[in-house]
Formats: sequence, structure tokens, C-alpha cells
Amino acid sequence: MGISLGYHQYGKAECHLVHVDRSTPVHTITDVTVTSQLIGDFADTHLTGSNAHVIATDTQKNTVYALARKHGVGTPEDFGLLLARYFVDGFEQVTGSRQEVNLDHWDRIVTSEGPHDHAFRKAGSEVRTCVVTKHGAAETVISGLSGLVVLKSTGSEFHGFPDVPYTSLVETDDRILATAVSARWRYIGTDVDWDKSFTSIRRILVEKFALTHSLSLQQTLYTMGEAALQAHPELAEIRFSMPNKHHFLVDLEKWGMDNPNEVWYAADRPYGLIESAIVRDDAPPAGTVWEGITGFA
Repeated sequence: MGISLGYHQYGKAECHLVHVDRSTPVHTITDVTVTSQLIGDFADTHLTGSNAHVIATDTQKNTVYALARKHGVGTPEDFGLLLARYFVDGFEQVTGSRQEVNLDHWDRIVTSEGPHDHAFRKAGSEVRTCVVTKHGAAETVISGLSGLVVLKSTGSEFHGFPDVPYTSLVETDDRILATAVSARWRYIGTDVDWDKSFTSIRRILVEKFALTHSLSLQQTLYTMGEAALQAHPELAEIRFSMPNKHHFLVDLEKWGMDNPNEVWYAADRPYGLIESAIVRDDAPPAGTVWEGITGFA
């Protein structure tokens, strides 16, 4: 029985970088976490222990900070492409690179004197995500977001499901629908205005969640993704991972009170988990670029 080394990559995970743009008295901060991974001629370090071709993970970390100093950070997509091109184009033994760049949002603090020049507050749990994959000349960008928590207090139903053994869920035509949206979308090419595209796609997802009269979270998810693809021809596909944040109506009858869909128990677990891909029919194949993106592969 033969044994051989399979697919492999390595790098430095979660390099946390905060870049301060001080070009004007009104500062701007960009808070990103970068995971840099390299692919290429690195079999010897596994098979013999030779590190002759290995660009140390500490070097990759330092490269993240150095390129941020030289070029700034800009969008997660631009910074991911900058790093991937630096490694693949600059080192013969590096044939590919995967750069994951996640952006945390900070809002400028508004005081009684107006927006402050250099004081900020963390915007919440939502994160803008990006994974850049480069194999030789081929480059793929997958952008997205996670932790976008949304809720509708009505306009959602769930009924018509099979009453099979162990079914206890009661059908309803008026429920709370809540979820934390994680969405990733794959671009066709890299000639994109990343900020403009991200802002538009996020707006579409939120708007469609709000406006869709939902018969299931699956239906809402598909409507959100379909609208994003229709509005953005630069997208090949969009994938979602959306937990159903269940809210259950509290029974107050034992205390002589009614409850006309006003008082709910918000359960944190277990929860339904809906994961789907909406794909353009003529989209170029994805290949292996989704590998390693938890919940989306």
C-alpha cells in the first residue's frame, strides 16, 4: 500500500491589524484580521524536514504589517489581492495563495460638538468577510458578511409540514422570524468596485428580508440571494448559512392572561440551520475555492 502527501498549505492565522489613516486631521481606522496561507513546492518539509523552501509563518505575519504600511489597507478585497500577488509573483516556490481578510466595523463617535476626529465605537457583531484565492494567474474573490442579525415581528408563517412521528411543532400563520445572516458571494473577475458592490448587496439582502412575506426561512433566503444575483451580474453565486433564531409564544393562560403574540421566549439553542447556494446558470465553475470556508463548502 502506497502512501503519499496530499493537498497541503500553511501560513499564519488571524494576524490582527489596525491601520490608522492620518493623512488628514480626521482619522480613519481599518480593523482587519488576516489569515495568510501559501501553496506550492513545500513537500520536503513534510517528507524530510527540510525547510529550504519554507517562507516562515512569522515572515508572512510581518509581510501583512509591512504591506499595510507601504500601501495602506483599503478594502478587504484589495488587501487580499495585494498579499496574494506579493507571495505568488515574488517567490518561485509559491504557486498559490489563500488570503482571508475579515473587517470589523467602527463608527465615529458623535459628540455635542459633532463627529469626533479620532474617537470611535465598535459597531457590533457584524463582520465583512473576504477570501482571495490565487493559483498562478487565476484569481478568485469571495466576499461576504457574517453576524448580520435581523428580525421581523410579523409577516412570517410556517405550516404545511408533514406530521410524522415525533412531530410536536404547532403550525402558525404569525410568528417572529429572526436570524443571523452569514452570506458569501463569489465574483466573476476582479475588476470590481468592492465597496460599492458590498454596500449594494448588503442593502438588497436586508431589504428583501424585510419585504418578503415569509412562508419559510428557506423561501426568504432564496429571495434574498436571487435579488442579489439579478442586480449584480459580476456575481457567479451567493451562499448562505442562516440559523433560525426561534421565538416561542409564552403561555400565560394559567395566570388568567391572554397573549396576543406579544410576549415571546427567545431560545438560543437548539436552532434550525439553513444553508443554501443560489447560483447563476452560466457561472464559471468554482473549483476548490470554497474549501476551508466553514459552513459554505
